[in-house]
Amino acid sequence: MTLPEKVLQLGDYAKGAPRIGLPEYKWWSEALHGISSIGNGPANSPSHATHFDSVVPGATSFPTPVLSAASFNETLWNIIGQVISTEGRAMYNLGHSQLTFWAPNINLARDPRWGRILETPGEDPFVVARYAVNFVRGMQDVQGQKDPPDLNEKPLKVSVCCKHFGAYDVDNWFGETRYTFDSKVAEQDMVESFNYPFEACVKQGDVSSVMCSYNQVNGIPSCADPRLLSQTIRGEWNLHGYIVSDCDSVGVMHDEQKWLYDTPINSVMRVMKAGLDLDCGPYYTNFTVEAVRTGKVKEVEIDNALNNLYTVLMRLGFFDGSPEYQNLGKDVICSKTNTDVAADAARQGIVLLKNDNNALPFNNNTQKHIAVVGPHANASAVMIGNYAGVPCHYITPLQALSMDAHVDIELGCDVWCHNQAAKDHAKQLASTTDATVILAGIDLGIEAESLDRWDLNLPLDQITFINEVSGASKGPVVLVLFSGGGLDITFAQNNTKINSILWAGYPGEEGGQAIADVIYGRYNPSGKLPITWYQNGYTEMLPMTSMKFRPVDELGYPGRTYKFYDGPVVYPFGFGLSYTQFTYNVSLAQNSTATNIKLGPFQKCLPVDYKPNSGPAPSCPAVNIDDTDCSQAIGLVVQVTNTGKTDGSNVIIVYAKPPQNIAGAAIKKVIAFQKVFLKAGASQAVPISVNACDGLTLVDKSAYQIIAAGQYTIVIGNGNTTASVPLPVNIS
Repeated sequence: MTLPEKVLQLGDYAKGAPRIGLPEYKWWSEALHGISSIGNGPANSPSHATHFDSVVPGATSFPTPVLSAASFNETLWNIIGQVISTEGRAMYNLGHSQLTFWAPNINLARDPRWGRILETPGEDPFVVARYAVNFVRGMQDVQGQKDPPDLNEKPLKVSVCCKHFGAYDVDNWFGETRYTFDSKVAEQDMVESFNYPFEACVKQGDVSSVMCSYNQVNGIPSCADPRLLSQTIRGEWNLHGYIVSDCDSVGVMHDEQKWLYDTPINSVMRVMKAGLDLDCGPYYTNFTVEAVRTGKVKEVEIDNALNNLYTVLMRLGFFDGSPEYQNLGKDVICSKTNTDVAADAARQGIVLLKNDNNALPFNNNTQKHIAVVGPHANASAVMIGNYAGVPCHYITPLQALSMDAHVDIELGCDVWCHNQAAKDHAKQLASTTDATVILAGIDLGIEAESLDRWDLNLPLDQITFINEVSGASKGPVVLVLFSGGGLDITFAQNNTKINSILWAGYPGEEGGQAIADVIYGRYNPSGKLPITWYQNGYTEMLPMTSMKFRPVDELGYPGRTYKFYDGPVVYPFGFGLSYTQFTYNVSLAQNSTATNIKLGPFQKCLPVDYKPNSGPAPSCPAVNIDDTDCSQAIGLVVQVTNTGKTDGSNVIIVYAKPPQNIAGAAIKKVIAFQKVFLKAGASQAVPISVNACDGLTLVDKSAYQIIAAGQYTIVIGNGNTTASVPLPVNIS
């Protein structure tokens, strides 16, 4: 290709080169929780990379990721990826999609006000990493294909992209926007938290793309930082694929950040040299030819970028086809099998937060005439959240509950609930029916991309609506909440007239059916919160823009996430009730009663910061895991017993607590989780094995990943349902 021809392939709409028969390609499609209609060009038009019409009227819409994450089911996450990619391949065959999808969003839900929490798998780096690996593998892996010696030759079902790298989680908060925000991040937090899911996505998920974010990290725009892109993503982590900018990031860097007061040509030079292969935007295509002619960019750098891009297209079979998928057609889109998976994902994610006096599940004979009220009583589009396409259909809560009972409905209240007549009518219905289901919460008008929250409360008039309707109710009251981020619902928690509370996230196209299945007992809820639900006062204690996870004592800032915050909460990370009860007993395997690390002849011991009055330090306080034999495993046997009268699934969450005398260490961290199903009265011994270095690693102030000597504790579960076992670590 000539230089101008090459440059025309560097934007998200690659123009192709007709002279040599190179076809055009539209890189930008989305598939966060189903094939989306978001991308370049008018939505749902043939000029759009992905579009819907009479040929393909819709695609399966799954719950938004935060609710799917609440299932804590790695197999489910992988299956969701498989279904979405199958539908994407079929749409490609029908001329309605391309093969590159910019999902998943694996940023951490660091601050409860962030408007994009609904897009993420939650706040824990390990859980987010496992979600990323499983979703990516489900989307990309060609079944039956083994990894070749050169992973750049590995076939792809579709190509996906882990985003947004790095330290991105402020959108628009009191004048601070993602376009100009500078994330001041300690290297300790980068290694321990922000980078952890992305490293797993590249190294374990073998993702074929990573997207750099709008924001700066410590003064350098993410897309212009060679340390983040070429040195870390491509060098240290060994990406097999391409690096793409968030859309218009290069323009944002020049026009809004005015970084280094560069010219457009210099901006192109900086991102190209940092390792950016594809510009979602016009800067590469508009200015790269001149950058080469003025000596700012070398043509070989363009060739390297094109090699990364077109290698991915070749792995997708874009040029010579993919026989495995060429026969996929309309029959695999919106199939019953696929929509059943969407319903199951919603059911598995729904979290039971309160159930006084076992008010749930309802009985068709006892609760056969119910009031269904509230802003989301007949929810449809709100259930699919953002980055959505056209769903196959909607099953609203009203439709689903109407199949179980005679329903009286009040639809007059939106999330702001200013309508007094609707409130009065809802109260009247509640006073005359066997039970009341209030479907409430928030929506994309309160939390969304480019819209962070100011507080964690429900709208004031909605709180009044909920309290007054529950107060008027003759029968039991169930409050069902839609949201991505957590809510301070202390008022409902303490209201004795509200018997049960369910969190349904944004549950996708089958959300109404999933809610009804849980309410009427066809499904025993097993979801666990993947985020901490803070009290609203938490948001008054620190700004969103403070990026530290650990408490900042001199400023009075509390820590962030369950790992570093030990204050009062509405509901903790990992919380979730069931219609039955489970107990745990945990033991260490015989060869895992202690972790013994033998120092190599040239291995150095590292110092550790201890809390005051901690006593004498061990002779070797810690070792760097990079210098350590990491073949040891922690073998656990968790005996889980269903002591209740109802069959159900239970999520076993395994935490490691570091030695108590180490300053600045996390309170605890997730090191494993597993979901098991048990019949009423049954018991099962569940073996769990964790690599010692993976499970016990701490990150010190210098960002070294270390294992410290001392007494760790392995903890199973949360709250009253816990079990623990000590695990000494000896270094000699």
